[in-house]
Amino acid sequence: MPGVKPITYTRYLSGRMKYTQGFVVEEIPLCLRVEGRPWVTLMCSPHDLEDLVLGFLRAEEVIMSPEDVQGLEWKEDPWCVDVHLSHPLEQLPERLTLTTGCAGGVTFADLAAALTPLESSMAVSPERIIHRMRDLLRSSPLYRQARGIHSAALSDGETLLVHVEDVGRHNTLDRLWGRAMREQIETRERLIFTTGRISVEMLHKATRMGVPIVASRTSPTSMALDLAQAWGVTVIGYVRPYGFRVYTHPERIHPE
Repeated sequence: MPGVKPITYTRYLSGRMKYTQGFVVEEIPLCLRVEGRPWVTLMCSPHDLEDLVLGFLRAEEVIMSPEDVQGLEWKEDPWCVDVHLSHPLEQLPERLTLTTGCAGGVTFADLAAALTPLESSMAVSPERIIHRMRDLLRSSPLYRQARGIHSAALSDGETLLVHVEDVGRHNTLDRLWGRAMREQIETRERLIFTTGRISVEMLHKATRMGVPIVASRTSPTSMALDLAQAWGVTVIGYVRPYGFRVYTHPERIHPE
């Protein structure tokens, strides 16, 4: 299966050591160039890379639709993709948001002013939140085979419209946007379900997609919650079969 590698490891269990056959998730550095200019290297899973590249380009506003890409030129060993655009681009954008653990001069005020607050009348029941998270966990073949990978899905509340997996939780949202663009699926007024922590960059990507409700299997960060409050996003964490936590804008959760 693309995205996993077979391995042999030594397992200790009940006082005994033995060699065991298994799998681990595969991770590669993908060099992204635009019109021959090096831009960024993404640590990612080596499958469905076109979705990842298209979604990342859209998230960074290099493109607005797949038609803005004239072609993708792929190379392996090392992995690299050269993006050829159908429109001229004088300068590659400098990224405003930072992944957790990075340092820089970006302030909360910079981030809060970066996006217009979402206006949404979307409402969903607690039961649908729990059931769609269950669907996400059941629809993750790479996780079932090797563990160690993140999953995310775009949903209308009734079903999962797009499902993706990647070693990077940020990458899963880029993949969602890329796949949705290719399949002409609207992202606005949808829900995002993720197995990863909701950090500032995760929330920024979801808000850019026009998603008013983001639900995670795990926790949000404090700054992500501050921004969610400012940007009008409902953040839900620790979704389990018996319940969950609503951190911001609980007015969108209506019991049936």
